[in-house]
Amino acid sequence: MRDTTLTALDPEPLSLDALLAQTPGALLAVVVQDALTGAVLMVAYANAEAIRLTLATGEAWFWSRSRQELWRKGATSGNTMRVVDILADCDADALLYRVEPAGPACHTGAHTCFFRRLEVTSWVR
Repeated sequence: MRDTTLTALDPEPLSLDALLAQTPGALLAVVVQDALTGAVLMVAYANAEAIRLTLATGEAWFWSRSRQELWRKGATSGNTMRVVDILADCDADALLYRVEPAGPACHTGAHTCFFRRLEVTSWVR
């Protein structure tokens, strides 16, 4: 039986060429999610070469905005991420990498980079 969590309006898969044609020369935000737990692990950026390397190797590659270079997640720490699925958002200007992490995602050693709660004294409603 077909998975009915998707609707009949779901588009066909987007090719890498089509994605890059829509965003030539752009850095795309990449939300990285644990494929097993659904936890958001980190946000990074990818250029065309990082996306190509990710597709070719099955490991998460990104573009470092501060160092202006490609980097493979876990190259230094050993905490690699095997990419099991990639989704593009509706505008094709951001990606979701669903991964199987080999260790903590955060450079602090935390499982996720999202562990610091923002102090909010009141909510505007």
